[in-house]
Formats: sequence, C-alpha cells, structure tokens
Amino acid sequence: MDLTDSLPFGPGALGFVGLYAAVLFGIGYFAWRQNQKQTLSEFFLAGRNMSLPVLFFTLYATQYSGNTLFGFSGAAYRDGLGFLVCVQFMTAIVIAYLVLAPPLFRLSQKHQFITPGDFIEHRYQSKGLRLLITVLMLFALCNFTLAQLKTMGTAFAGISGGRIPAEYGVIGLALVMLIYESLGGMRSVAWTDVLQGLILFIGFLLLMYSLSTQNMDFTTALSTLAADPERAHKLAPPEGDGIRTWVSFIFLVGLGAAIYPQALQRIYSARSVKVLKQSLAFMAFMPFCTALIAVIIGVWVAAKFPDLTHAMGTDGGPVVLSETVLPILCLEVMNSSELGYWAVVGIYTAILAALMSTADSSLLSISSMITQDIYRPVFNPTADQAVLTRRGKQITWAIMVVLVWLALGYRGTLIQLLEIKFELLIQCVPAFYLGLYRKELSAKTIAWGIGAGLIVTMGLNWAGSLGLADQNYKRVWGIHTGLIGLMVNLMVCLPQLCKKYIEKN
Repeated sequence: MDLTDSLPFGPGALGFVGLYAAVLFGIGYFAWRQNQKQTLSEFFLAGRNMSLPVLFFTLYATQYSGNTLFGFSGAAYRDGLGFLVCVQFMTAIVIAYLVLAPPLFRLSQKHQFITPGDFIEHRYQSKGLRLLITVLMLFALCNFTLAQLKTMGTAFAGISGGRIPAEYGVIGLALVMLIYESLGGMRSVAWTDVLQGLILFIGFLLLMYSLSTQNMDFTTALSTLAADPERAHKLAPPEGDGIRTWVSFIFLVGLGAAIYPQALQRIYSARSVKVLKQSLAFMAFMPFCTALIAVIIGVWVAAKFPDLTHAMGTDGGPVVLSETVLPILCLEVMNSSELGYWAVVGIYTAILAALMSTADSSLLSISSMITQDIYRPVFNPTADQAVLTRRGKQITWAIMVVLVWLALGYRGTLIQLLEIKFELLIQCVPAFYLGLYRKELSAKTIAWGIGAGLIVTMGLNWAGSLGLADQNYKRVWGIHTGLIGLMVNLMVCLPQLCKKYIEKN
C-alpha cells in the first residue's frame, strides 16, 4: 500500500490546494494582460526584464524541487550523513553559475539569444552542433519533467488522503500548469515561482518545526544510530570509494545543473548583470535552508523507522523508495496535534509548489527549444514572431500530453531519473564553459568530444547492466560514469586547447 494513503487529510486540505490553484490561474491571467507583444522574447524570456526578487525566487523555486524533499530525504535515509554531499553539490551549482552567467548574459543581450542553442550556433557557427546539443538537453529536460510529474502524483494522492488517485492528480495539476503557462509564458512562470518559492521556503521551516515536536530530537536520533552496529555506518565519514563519490557528485551536479536550459534562460531574462549577481549571491545560502533540512529528515526517519525497505535493488539487496520517507514523518506530525495537522497541510502544499515550479519551467524550456531550434530552422524559417509564439504554445500542450502518459507508467525511483539526466547533460559542459572563455575550440572538436563522452558513459552503463563490469554500473571506483565520459570528452578537446601554446614554444 502507498504510505500516502494513510495520511489523514480532510476536506480542508483539498480546499487549501484548490485555493492555491485558483491563485495560480489569477497570476496567469494577470501575466496574460501584461503581454503586449507576441514575440519569442516576450513569451519565453518575460521581456528580458526580471527584477531581483522575481529572478531570485524563480531560480530558487526551479532549483529546489520535489526531488529535494522526496529524493534527498530518501537518499539520506539510505546513506545517512554520507548524503551531506547534497549541500556541497547544490552550493557548487551557484559557483558554476558565477563562472558562466555574467559573460553569457552579456552575449545574450547583445545577440538576443532565446535558447541555449542560440549561443551554440553563435559561438561555433554550426547548425549541426546546435541540433546535437539541443537533442541532449531535450532528453535531460524531458527526463527531469517526468520526475516532477511522477512525484506530483504521489504528493497529490497524499494530500487527498488516497481518495483521489495519483493519476488524476498528475493530469489535473498538469492541466493547471498548461493553462497559466499558455496565458503568460515565462512571465506567468516567474510570477508563480515567487509565490511557489515563498511557500517552499515556509514549507522547509515547517519541516524543522515538525521535527522539534517529536519525542525523538535530532541529537537522540544520532545517538540511536551510533548505538546500533547495523546502522552506525550511516554516521561514518566517507572513505575510499565514498570520498571519490563525494567529489564526483560535486562536479557532476555542480557543472551539469548550471547548464539546465531553464537555468540558462533565466540568465537571459535578467534585467542586468547586477541583478543577476545579486540573485546568485542569495542563492549561495539556500542549500543550508533546503538540502540540509532534507538530510536531517532522512537521518531522523532512519533512526526511528529502521526497517523501511521496499523491493530489491540491482545488487540483490533491499532498497528504500525515496517517496516513502517524508510521508512517514508527516504522518507522525499529523497524529501529534491539530497544529501538526495544518503544518503538514502546509508542507504538502509546499511540495506541490516545488514540483509545479520546476515542471512548468522545464516545460517552457522544452517548448522554446523545439520551437526555436528545430521547428523554426527546419520547418518554417520564414515564420514571424507571432506564428512562432503560437506554435510554441501548441508544442507545450503536445509535449505535456506525452510526458503525463510516460509519468503514469514509470515505476522507477527519483534518484534513478536524476542520475540518467546528469550522466548525459554533463557532456555539454565543454561547449559552454570552454566556449565562453577559449576561442580555439571548433564545432568539430566539441562534437567529437561529446560523441566520445557519450560512448564511454553509455558503454560503461551497458557493460555494468549486463554484468560485464562492476554491478554498481553508475560508478567506477566511486566515480560516476558520466564524469568519466566528461574526462574523455575533455581529453578530445585538449590538443586544440593547447595548440596555440605548443605553436608559441
């Protein structure tokens, strides 16, 4: 049975969510009234005029999603304090932004970029490379959106007390997103992100309050784990492969998440470089208010409920479904008091807000990339801005139908979806980071590097899945296969990077 079925939410909780959805519709309508021009820049980038509060909250609400609450807490249940690496890799994303964002913003303002593909074609003068990177990013984005939709169904089933099936929740909330996004585009998404970001932040504070109301505080939870020989390893510092995995995670997520298409488009949307840098400065503090709390939740549940396992892992051992950890905490809090009940209503509303803010951003980026990078150059190069904007809205609806259908049938875990995404997305890193600062690299070299990285990454995954290599086929000696692929990718680029130096000497 799904643990969310046992959460005793009443009609008041559903009414609260209904009010929240109505407010989103209102924001979408207001954003629609503000759209004066039918242009791609207006629809997909909010007119390139995001202020500091809006840019900060849309970055925050997009970066921290249902994966943070469900996925991170589940991983912390399994790995204990070893998953504190999530605080570090979320901080690494901000550092990567600071390297990438200022020069990319200046170029986007000068050349009116709409999508990441616009930068690639401008920098490398290659339509083929643009298409290759667009396809990889679309795969990663569809994967990411699928993860949000899947978790959305779990959260909605929880807040309805199991009375409304998860499938209906996915379809209903997807329809809400489609309506307000079609009305106002990026402006709708960014303004709803302000609301959703505030709700999410309050939700994390409610989670900390919820832990404080329980009989077992966090110090006692740590002592309980330390006293149990079978679980004491969850408090041990990483060694060997564990250390390499920490470092691998930091580079994999830090570099990869900073080139999410929706993140790059928020860079394009900033009002100025100053606003962009200030937003990123505030973002540097968010891992301690979000990811750290998710780890604390996972460790607390591991101490109080040691046997929360489900099914069998790829190595024959039990695994923990990440979706079950947070509902267990919420059930404990709800049964403690009336205040606890409403605190959990707030937490679940925050979860829905996090999921919707991330999913709508991803969906808008998917639509913009298909419209600008595939439909426009291949099918209708003479189309005007109004036609392209209309096609973008139509593509948004078509993509959402497909993703909802896939989400309803997916049976894996959130962490599996996230790993698949980053393993491939990170192969695009040299094209952006090196392309901004080094002029020597050609489109051909970047393409060969991406190809080599993908072959190594997918080859190692394939060999592991067939039992021809380490059973933990997502990593080799603790290093993610995607990062190994990136090393090969960079080795392909290295000779051309060193060419001028070699010629001078």
